[in-house]
Amino acid sequence: MALPYRIIHCLNQFFGGIGGEDKASLKPCLLEGPRGPGNILQKFFPDIEVTATIAFGDNYVAENTDRAVREVLDMLRPFFESAKAEKPVMLLAGPAFNAGRYGLACGALCKAVAARYEIPAVASMFPQNPAVNEYRKDIYIAKAGEDVMAMEESVRKLGVLGLKLLEGEAIWPEKDEYIPRGFRQNYFHTQSGATRAIDMLLKKLKGESFTTEYPMPTFDRVKPAPAIKDMSTARLALVTSGGIVPKGNPDRISAANAQCFGTYSIEGISAFTPESYQTAHGGYDPTFANENPNRVLPLDAVCELAAEGFIGTLHEYYYATVGNATSVANARKFGESIAKILVADGVQAVILTST
Repeated sequence: MALPYRIIHCLNQFFGGIGGEDKASLKPCLLEGPRGPGNILQKFFPDIEVTATIAFGDNYVAENTDRAVREVLDMLRPFFESAKAEKPVMLLAGPAFNAGRYGLACGALCKAVAARYEIPAVASMFPQNPAVNEYRKDIYIAKAGEDVMAMEESVRKLGVLGLKLLEGEAIWPEKDEYIPRGFRQNYFHTQSGATRAIDMLLKKLKGESFTTEYPMPTFDRVKPAPAIKDMSTARLALVTSGGIVPKGNPDRISAANAQCFGTYSIEGISAFTPESYQTAHGGYDPTFANENPNRVLPLDAVCELAAEGFIGTLHEYYYATVGNATSVANARKFGESIAKILVADGVQAVILTST
């Protein structure tokens, strides 16, 4: 294959140089040559030529994924089906950093293009991007930094991994800094498994460092708070990631990959009504939630319990966001912020609902 390698690069509307949030609903479009991070790719890797850039509004692809995928596949057809065209050999996408909508779009397009046109596809994302779990088994995902401050380093990792795949080199998640895909790979080792296992055991017994060949997943562990002895005197609050918001969604909480939470007064309200409340969530059928928002956040039942003396008092506000594709980092930040408010107000218990 003659160098340079011809690459198609996927970028959202911002990094494609088209616009910001005002262009987030942009349909995919094909631009000639590199844009933004594509120029950095070509600077670092002379063997790569970004022959075209697909730019898209990240909202558009995240909310209309199937349609956007079809549009991109049709857009690329002349590159692969024309006898005269010099075919691209790889699709690269991102870096998407920790932007959930952007990551989901990159993952969906890489998966579809790789399957349809049988070329490698590599995306670049922060490991906690919500799209990672969705697509890591379908495509290669090079590790990116959390935000644009890590642009050059992230682009370099993306290019290195892409070139190794094109040139048929062996790659390993730790060495080549991509997200493990969960597949096992057979290879010949100079020592048997039994010998290696005993060697690790001896190192562990001696307190020496060692690296397991089968790392186990790690999860956050939160120690449960002590049980409340008397709920009839407790102060209670309502929190939801089910997206129940006042009609019109005044804080513009995203249907997916939420960037904020809302704080809403429930003083003097004994139940949510469909005339005044709705769901902003994009990850489930909203029909039943919009018919009766109490199905997601049971204000009506809690007020009945308070009236009957089973609960002491109810916090005057409830807090709402959307869990759909929201990053772990954002979810943790929301939780910490809400917890500080509730502790300061003397709240002892929370009903937290999800979907």
